[in-house]
Amino acid sequence: MRRRALLALAPALLWGCASPAPRRVLAPTGVLRVGVYPGSPSSLVRDAQGRSLGLSVELGQDFAARLGVPYQQVEFPRLALVLDALKAGEVDFTVTNATAVRARDMNFSPPIIALELGLLVPAGSPIRTVDEMDRAGQRIGVAQGSSSQAALGGRLRNAAVIAAPTLQAASQQLASGALHAFATNKAILFEMADGLPGARVLEGRWGIEQLAIAIPKERKEHMMEVERFAQEVVASGRVEQAARRAGLRGAIPVGQP
Repeated sequence: MRRRALLALAPALLWGCASPAPRRVLAPTGVLRVGVYPGSPSSLVRDAQGRSLGLSVELGQDFAARLGVPYQQVEFPRLALVLDALKAGEVDFTVTNATAVRARDMNFSPPIIALELGLLVPAGSPIRTVDEMDRAGQRIGVAQGSSSQAALGGRLRNAAVIAAPTLQAASQQLASGALHAFATNKAILFEMADGLPGARVLEGRWGIEQLAIAIPKERKEHMMEVERFAQEVVASGRVEQAARRAGLRGAIPVGQP
């Protein structure tokens, strides 16, 4: 028991020990500005008491402690705006899908968690499998500016891909029948399904997201600090704990094809 306690404590002992140079580069304003958006357990959800949870939230708090600076939560209505702010250097840290396209504009740690990409359908939907999404006349929703929008926009030949401005708007469109299904990672889909009576997250997947910590591109000088942190929070169970507290579902082993 003592050994387990020491292992759990080890990452905490390292946090807050970063030298001034990484602190100045990784949190140049003197606070760690963490970009989040609501509705995704990988970013920001709130519990019954209104407390903020999610991988970006909790890991951002941990990384701020490691750097020895205050944590500042910067909330946006959707992920695309978080990424725009990160590219502009207006936020310092977030957790998101590490794609090759995004890697042109930001630096990523090694993956910390992987999520299945799936499909959410409303009550009474005739769509039974993920393979049935590409049919003429069907409207498949995606989050505006998301990697799902880019992926399905080039993949679906018959169904229409409809960009929703927010996850809340997507839920409303599903409920009204404006969308026949919504596609993204299953962590978000299960969260949306909880608020839509009779809605179902279909079995199967159409892809995988490898989530990682992202920081602005020009701060690669101290990327090793971020990579070390990512490895520590995975090995110590911090990622798993934060995912559990946020109610994240749909995770699979990192690196699974």
